[in-house]
Amino acid sequence: MTGLVLRRLALIPLVLLVASAVVFCLPRLLGGNVTRSVIRARSLASAPDPAAEARLAAELGLDRPLRDQYLAWLSGAVRGDLGRSFTTRAAVGPEVVEAAGVSATLAVLGLAVALAVAVPTGVLAADRPGGVGDRAVDRVGAMALAVPEFVVGPVLVLLVAVWAGWLPAIGWGSPAQAVLPVVTLAFFPAALAARLVRAETRVALAHPSTTTAVAKGLSRRRVLAVHVLPRSLTAVLAEAGPFLAGTLGGAVVVEVVFGIPGLGSLLADAIGSRDLPTVQAGLVVVIAVALVLTLATEVAGRALNPRLR
Repeated sequence: MTGLVLRRLALIPLVLLVASAVVFCLPRLLGGNVTRSVIRARSLASAPDPAAEARLAAELGLDRPLRDQYLAWLSGAVRGDLGRSFTTRAAVGPEVVEAAGVSATLAVLGLAVALAVAVPTGVLAADRPGGVGDRAVDRVGAMALAVPEFVVGPVLVLLVAVWAGWLPAIGWGSPAQAVLPVVTLAFFPAALAARLVRAETRVALAHPSTTTAVAKGLSRRRVLAVHVLPRSLTAVLAEAGPFLAGTLGGAVVVEVVFGIPGLGSLLADAIGSRDLPTVQAGLVVVIAVALVLTLATEVAGRALNPRLR
């Protein structure tokens, strides 16, 4: 186990280095006049001015070779300095950290709701093959694979917020405002997790220890709680890292739909104004969090499940 953790920890800096190089260089290699976009975002001029663009390029360091730009940014990032926004000239780091906290809160709430629905649904579906729960897991799972968050969100807004008027459509800060985005984010992982729990529960129900417990006369409820549920939860925990990383990625989309001030909204605004330091800092933070979460849940899953070791 210690060797696994050390190997994974050694890979994280390498993956982050490669990801940061791609995130930094790709937008600059795709073309487009970054300085002109920044000038428009700052409302400095409405018409292109080559002299103003040249001065701004020198100010932002965009007139230097790409390699030198990246090495300068990487040197600052290692020291915790993620650069300054092209449009506001404010430090990017604090703004990204604050937005990341909102995104993390939304992702954790979404995953918690997904698991709270998926675990009992998956267990009941496996315990009653062909029943209502079993058919619902199949149908809702197929729907979740076909319908992304940016479709589910507007539909919920239309039905629940606009037509019924039960909940606010946008915003963040109150429990009522959190309901629709959390439900939207939980829809996809809940469907996938329910299928996983159902499959693992069926395996656990066929395990000799389960059949022995049934033969001894234990109640069905006790068999499910003592012999089946722990095995199913261990399987879900082993996949919790990818689930949480995917939920964090989905949160970026949900934030734009519901006007939540997280990384999604921050990145959307930064992309529109070609604010490259904010874009690259936000993406690197998302990748770093996903790597750490995946490692943590992999270690936890192996610790709880000897078969994974």
